[in-house]
Amino acid sequence: MKKFEQISLRLRLALMFAAVSAILFGAMGFYVYDALKTELKQRDDEALIARIERMRILSGDPEYVETLRQHPHLYAHTLGNKENILWIINDRGELLVEINPTDMQRPAFPADGSPMLFNNTGPEAARLAWAHVVCPPGILHVITGTLLNSRIQMLAAYRTNLALAWLVGVLLAFAMGWEVVRRGLLPLRRLSLQAAAIHPQQLGLRLDAQRQPQELQGLTCALNLMLARLEEGYSRLSRFSEDLAHEMRTPLNNLMGQNQQALNQPRSVEDYENLLVSKQEEYERLARMIDNMLFLARAEKPEAMLQLKSLDLAHLTGRVCDYFEGMADERDMQMRNLAQGGLIADSALLARAMANLVSNALRYGAAGSVVTVSSQVHALGLDIEVSNHGEPIAAEHLPRLFDRFYRCDPARAQPGDSGGLGLAIAQSIMHMHKGQVLVDSQPKETRFILRFGPESVTQVPAA
Repeated sequence: MKKFEQISLRLRLALMFAAVSAILFGAMGFYVYDALKTELKQRDDEALIARIERMRILSGDPEYVETLRQHPHLYAHTLGNKENILWIINDRGELLVEINPTDMQRPAFPADGSPMLFNNTGPEAARLAWAHVVCPPGILHVITGTLLNSRIQMLAAYRTNLALAWLVGVLLAFAMGWEVVRRGLLPLRRLSLQAAAIHPQQLGLRLDAQRQPQELQGLTCALNLMLARLEEGYSRLSRFSEDLAHEMRTPLNNLMGQNQQALNQPRSVEDYENLLVSKQEEYERLARMIDNMLFLARAEKPEAMLQLKSLDLAHLTGRVCDYFEGMADERDMQMRNLAQGGLIADSALLARAMANLVSNALRYGAAGSVVTVSSQVHALGLDIEVSNHGEPIAAEHLPRLFDRFYRCDPARAQPGDSGGLGLAIAQSIMHMHKGQVLVDSQPKETRFILRFGPESVTQVPAA
């Protein structure tokens, strides 16, 4: 099976075309041969029946029977060939006339004496017919027949010719199928050449679906969609590399600048302590960035396994809100937990995604406002919403909001932030749960939504 799958498509189609032609030609040849054989048999039977009727009439004349017995060659001359057989026997069993060019053994009469057609069972192949004739001298038994040697030889020659015609037809079908398939696959070859011309520096090129046959338009559109995804992924990878270089360069430049200042002139112990504290912040920033990048890399691997279990949303969101109470107090904001219900998810990953959303809500929310965590069950599943009041997110930022290292305002980066990876991590966590993260930013309120499918909704686990 593997060897058949590895051969060229042209050869495979040509072989299948030849196989179908062989079946069709064989069926047609068998039908024609059988029709010819049946027609010959029917004609011979009709000729024998007509001959029996003629002999029935002629045998009623005693003079004709006597003439035929004295001159049997007259019957052969009358029929025009030497493959005819005739026996005329009286009711006493005496053989009156015998025309038997091959000395074939005379067949026995049936017991019931009814006229019939039958085949000779002896070594000589012949088709025979017989009948009783009532004439003035008495009852005569007439048997006439035809040797089948010429018919058998003709049918054998016809079979040979049909076999040769079948073989030639199959070979021609294979050759013509090979050429037809070659011409038919030319658009596919042109498509492959066009696809081979695309390389990373020309990912913007697209295949022309309008110039392709209808059968290849679906494949061309699918390839164009794949190229669009590759181009988008390649662009995101390029932006990720640039953003990563920028994010890594900032703390490294800060560390090198601080070291250069410290080495230029002697400083007091307190200055060195402050310098170490400042370096520690940069180290922590780098550590968080590396940890987040490792998490994103592991989350994209198929072998990343979730530890799913039934969760109480009220309890989980309560723990997240309690963790951020200090940060909310510092910003003169409040936390409100309205989430309830049950959910099947990984508690640690879900808590991390919610923590990133709550951290963003506190960071960008208006002072004196309330950050609300709520849940809602609907036909599409279950939503966990984190909403805050503050400046809306501009529409041009929404498509790239979940890209890695993307910030709406890079100047607002703070030492404790996630380095532009918080929302990307939340999106990866939702993809692992086969869900999605959405954003809805209105003039007075911004909502981030973690949407789980209906298969994740469950009852609240018992305490």
